[in-house]
Amino acid sequence: MSAEQAVSRPDSDGGTPPAETPRRGARESQSRAQVRPEVECSVGIMAYNEDGNIAHALDSILRQDPTGQRIREVIVVASGCEDKTVPIVADIASREPRVRLIEQARREGKASAINLFIGAAQCPLLVMVSADVMVEDGAFDLLLRHFEDPAVGMAGGHPTPVNGAGTFLGHAVHLQWRLHDRIARDAPKLGEMVAFRNVVPSIPLDTAVDELSIQALITQLGYRLVYEPRAVVYNRGPSTVHDFLRQRRRIYVGHLRIRDQQAYSAPTMSAWRASRALLGSESFSTPQAALWSAGTVGLEAAARALGLYDIARGRRSHHVWEMCNTTKEHIQDAANAQRQHNVAVFHIVNFHRLELEIGLHASRQLARRVADRIQQALGPTATVSAQKAGTVVALLPGDRGSAERAALALVQLFQATPVALNGRGMRTQVTLACGIIAFPQSGPPLSQSVAEPQLEPAPSTAT
Repeated sequence: MSAEQAVSRPDSDGGTPPAETPRRGARESQSRAQVRPEVECSVGIMAYNEDGNIAHALDSILRQDPTGQRIREVIVVASGCEDKTVPIVADIASREPRVRLIEQARREGKASAINLFIGAAQCPLLVMVSADVMVEDGAFDLLLRHFEDPAVGMAGGHPTPVNGAGTFLGHAVHLQWRLHDRIARDAPKLGEMVAFRNVVPSIPLDTAVDELSIQALITQLGYRLVYEPRAVVYNRGPSTVHDFLRQRRRIYVGHLRIRDQQAYSAPTMSAWRASRALLGSESFSTPQAALWSAGTVGLEAAARALGLYDIARGRRSHHVWEMCNTTKEHIQDAANAQRQHNVAVFHIVNFHRLELEIGLHASRQLARRVADRIQQALGPTATVSAQKAGTVVALLPGDRGSAERAALALVQLFQATPVALNGRGMRTQVTLACGIIAFPQSGPPLSQSVAEPQLEPAPSTAT
């Protein structure tokens, strides 16, 4: 008997909402899926040929709850894997009783694997984590605490790319997720790591955007969505134009199908929201950034045009998609590097002369405006503060190279754009000097090195 046939949906505290009306279903589901602060959750990982990161992903999840009080089980659904994913997970499961492995003989799409996970899960809260990510310490607690509110049905974390931002594709990936973050803070769009109440019996098998499909169902049951920007999950975006276009094309087709089949539109589908987020993201602060940002917009437009072509021809649903290999490379090392912190110290050159020329009060206001512009350019992940005598200190996450490139871009930004002195149109040129101090990550790395199990060689079939 296959794994698909063997797994049946157990009775759980989550229950299945009745089919009368969405609002009534939400109320009845809440009565059967009440969540206490200490409630247990089932974690699901859907994997297809993920032997490069699956052990590290599992480690970053299990270490979220070392006492086992909250994560009751971690279910890995391996779909038609042709690499070492299955033996790696099986080896971990033999040592860690919370890990369970479900095998699908052939790959039928991520939605099919998710339905197997939902059917096998035994807890009132479900957490889905992609197999090619690393979860920051404390992210689970930040997500799960939202379910103390019975009106909350789904919460999502903050995907953060580990790609270097010094190339065009790196800039494109960072811009994509920066816009996602800005939009999700106003209108939640959840992905990469999501938690939701166990009130959804299944999702459509032909969906290519599984988190959005769940988001639509949860919303239609009358629950509220929450985006938690502090719950960081590290991922890697595509590093070739071909992979970028293929990924964005699939996602856009998925969004269009959800809109048509489930009458639900992702917040990122709104041109107004996307334009507003783009204009407020400081993505055009330097000539190079402006050029790369315009190129990213062009790539997204091309991907959407290809998606529209797929829909018009009825050719592809994308629910079983070709993997982007460049999104699977060196996630653990890059995620650990992201946890490094760098102190960037900016100083306004000739600040004392400015104090004499424009006065003490005006010069202090100028320093605060410089700090505000630096904060806007670096985004919410940086901590920026204005100090005395024209000095601004910024705490930047990530590797030293990325911090140095960001600091250089800021110096060039101030060289190109004067700073306002007051509200009457007076502006002055500001020149910044900058130094970087790098500190190692606090706490242990997200994942230790995990030894692969030793596999017995396959018997020879030669005759």
